[in-house]
Amino acid sequence: MKALVKFAPGKGHVEIREVPEPTAGQGQVKVEVRAAGVCGSDLHIYHDQIAIPIEPPVVMGHEFAGVVAEVGEGVDRLRPGHRVTCETTAWSCGRCLQCRLGHYNMCAERKVVGYAVDGCFARACVVNEHQVHLLPENVDFQAGALTEPLACAVHAVLELTSILAGDRVMITGPGPVGLLCLQLVKAAGGFALVCGTSQDAERLALARRFGADLTVNVDRKDTLEIVRDLTGGQGADIFLECAGAPQAARLGLEATRRGGQYTQVGLFPGPFELKFDLIAYKELRVTGSLGQRWTSWQRALSLMARGQVDTGTLVSHLMPLTEWREAFRLAEEGEGLKVVLKPVD
Repeated sequence: MKALVKFAPGKGHVEIREVPEPTAGQGQVKVEVRAAGVCGSDLHIYHDQIAIPIEPPVVMGHEFAGVVAEVGEGVDRLRPGHRVTCETTAWSCGRCLQCRLGHYNMCAERKVVGYAVDGCFARACVVNEHQVHLLPENVDFQAGALTEPLACAVHAVLELTSILAGDRVMITGPGPVGLLCLQLVKAAGGFALVCGTSQDAERLALARRFGADLTVNVDRKDTLEIVRDLTGGQGADIFLECAGAPQAARLGLEATRRGGQYTQVGLFPGPFELKFDLIAYKELRVTGSLGQRWTSWQRALSLMARGQVDTGTLVSHLMPLTEWREAFRLAEEGEGLKVVLKPVD
């Protein structure tokens, strides 16, 4: 079968290759991939700019939904025909403190689908039974392929950040993850201010459709002044940085009120200078968020089933796997919103 493979370390080294079609082993499930999302981290893998271990040659891709095609020996919870989506943690050690606490997304030895274990940019992939979640009946494959980024947003916004009804929450980066975080903030009863650049005009318009109370073009307006006017000079209660942009992080430390919360969701391409002492002067509670775990997936699927979060509207492009270069370009240049690939023979 054809698959998109990262075949060697370093920048680039990605191409469509013919690979053997996998079969389900003990405790495994073979999934026929119906839709696979292009993630910002796929671009980081392409450019060799990510700290999560990559073990080439490896089939890329980790956001997907599909149909169970085959189950291995010992699998009794799933059967062929089930509509599913799958967690990204393929293996964790089970021995370290984080694993024992149930935080396997933080295991130092964790192996991730699409990084160290063959992923979903192919007609089929094999995953462990414990990774698999059933899709709600009212969620189609394209929307279901975005369960993984929604679970990441759930982990950041609902599990690691304390949001109360009425909290004034500032979000930078109105991309797919930022717009998912926005929907979670609104579901929690927060006031949402979404910031983007001139390039993000359509995304900011979509943010308003998703319930943003205020959107700001940071290229045209003094964002700090707007936040201070909105909050009586105090600053935002909570800042969610979803852009992975140094200037957004700098804005966040300035815009968050004393004693407020700053959560880093986006990944930066490299090191940069930051006024880190503001964390001390303002007694900010700063946390990072990495991936997701079982509870995040359960919350995400429940929110999708009840229609409280809309992932399908985020899909702007549906393309065959063979057009992966154009798909990566669209994602990298911020054209459209979420690009989803359909594997081909």
